[in-house]
Amino acid sequence: MFVCPPPENTRMRILEAAYEEMYVNGFQGLRIEAILQKTQLAKGALYHYFPSKLSIGYAVVDEIVLGHFLQVWQEFLKPGEDPLQGMKNVFMWKAEFYQTEKIFNGCPCNNLIQEMAAIDDGFKQRLQNVMMTIHQTVCQALIEGQSNGFVKKDIDPNSTTLFLFSSYQGIMGTAKCMQAPNMLKQLFSTLNSYLDTLRP
Repeated sequence: MFVCPPPENTRMRILEAAYEEMYVNGFQGLRIEAILQKTQLAKGALYHYFPSKLSIGYAVVDEIVLGHFLQVWQEFLKPGEDPLQGMKNVFMWKAEFYQTEKIFNGCPCNNLIQEMAAIDDGFKQRLQNVMMTIHQTVCQALIEGQSNGFVKKDIDPNSTTLFLFSSYQGIMGTAKCMQAPNMLKQLFSTLNSYLDTLRP
C-alpha cells in the first residue's frame, strides 16, 4: 500500500532537487521538468507547494543556501573558542571538500549573486540577507575573540569580516574560472596566513 510522504518531506525534496539544478545550471537555466524527474512528482504536486519557478528559487536561497552557510559557520565558530582557528578550519575544510569535483561550480551563493542580484529584487534581498547573516556571525565571533584574547584589540571586526568574506568569494570564483579546485588549498592557505596576523 502506498503511503503518502509527509508534506514537509515532499517540499524539501523539491528544494533539494532545485538546489542541485541551480548549482549546475544557474537559476535561469533551472528547468521545472528536471525537478520533476529528480523527485518523481507530478507537475500539479510541485505547484501545490510552489506556484512558480521564482518562488522555488527564493525558497532555495532562504532555506537551503542560508541554512547551509549557517550550519557550516556555526559549527566551526563556537562560543568561547578561537575564532581565527575556526575560520582557518572552515577554509581548509572547503578546500578539501571540493577536491573530488570533476566540474567545479564554485560557491552557490556567489553564483546566484553574480547571476541574479542585479536583475531581481527578490533575489537581491534574500542574498543580502545571507551575506548579512554570515557577516554578523563572523563579526560577533571576532568581537568575542577580542574579549577572550584570541584576536588583536586594534582591528575593526566589521571591516575585517567584510575583507575575509570578499577574499573567500574571490578565491572560490578564481578556482571556478580556472576549473582548478586544487588551487583552493594554496589560496586558502595564503588567506589563513593573513588570519595569523590578527593574533595578539
